[in-house]
Amino acid sequence: MNEPDPAAASAATEPAAALVYPCGEPPPVGTLKPVAPGVMWLRMPLPFALNHINLYLLDDEVDGRRGWAVVDTGTQTPEVLAAWRALLTPGADAPLGGRPITRVFATHMHPDHMGMAGWLTRKYDARLWMTREEYLMCRTLVADTGREAPDDAIDFYRRCGWSEEALDVYRARFGSFGKYVHALPDSFRRLVDGERVVIGANEWRVVVGRGHCPEHACLVSDSLALMISGDQVLPRISSNVSVFPTEPDADPLGDWLTSIAQMRATLADDLLVLPAHGDPFRGLHARLDRLAGGHQRGLQRLKRALAEPKRVVDLFTTLFGRPIDLRSEQVGLATGEAIAHLNHLVKRGEVVAAPADDGVLRYRLVEAVSTP
Repeated sequence: MNEPDPAAASAATEPAAALVYPCGEPPPVGTLKPVAPGVMWLRMPLPFALNHINLYLLDDEVDGRRGWAVVDTGTQTPEVLAAWRALLTPGADAPLGGRPITRVFATHMHPDHMGMAGWLTRKYDARLWMTREEYLMCRTLVADTGREAPDDAIDFYRRCGWSEEALDVYRARFGSFGKYVHALPDSFRRLVDGERVVIGANEWRVVVGRGHCPEHACLVSDSLALMISGDQVLPRISSNVSVFPTEPDADPLGDWLTSIAQMRATLADDLLVLPAHGDPFRGLHARLDRLAGGHQRGLQRLKRALAEPKRVVDLFTTLFGRPIDLRSEQVGLATGEAIAHLNHLVKRGEVVAAPADDGVLRYRLVEAVSTP
């Protein structure tokens, strides 16, 4: 019951105040750029509005076999497959020196991060390393491929105020998550928050964040002063934080804000952050502050708008600064993010929701409800 491109960030490009970008221009698609000893930056194309993903290759050795550990993999598309084949050409003069893939790390389960994991792990008999919730959630969503949209999902979006035309578009697009994901490995090696993993000459600490997805794994090397942040911290866009029909009462925004606060308190500000989208940057604490502040301002705007009852679809301009076409591909992510903010306000006891005569939920500020 997820979107085909759930990794897409929903917010517009933001000014990146206080951030420094020390790595220069990104590498051309399918080529490598060193960013630290034994760490290579690789960019792959995406077939979405967000048109690229950054992958990282780490100098590694497993069971005496020297090679590369891959962090995230790109989508399963002909363009990405061709780029991987070119990179993995045998021979010492090849881009990767003819060395194999030793391990595949996935920060989380979205198709741009997981799409080629199955292909790479099978080709090189390499283990997949990721958190348990992300692996299981990916398997669940891939299993939706070819299914009809379930009644629970249709009812969920109808209660948000979607038109019948919008629901028909959703029915037509449902189940396309697996289109971009190669057949998953049947086993994986679980990553756990706080554990330390040796990759090549360096030790990496697993830092789990939540909100954008259930159990997102970042990798932090204190010796290299690096953080591979996936989608958990991006320099110019804010990762989508959504509620989906599978768990309509979830509070992912609460998880997101808690994760931001924990990272702000426990991670050094001088880390070079290697994000999945955008360019590597320094200024982690400033970026975390801006991400948290953006959501807090969104919550305040919603509260002002809810002096009168509103449907979810009535709040897009309030939250995003522009209307969202109900027939567009963005409407699912916009709806999910709006509900994430509303559910957080409901959980805080500041907003209530009740169905009107048409069955569509109306949200209203508690103070407005209690005023005679």
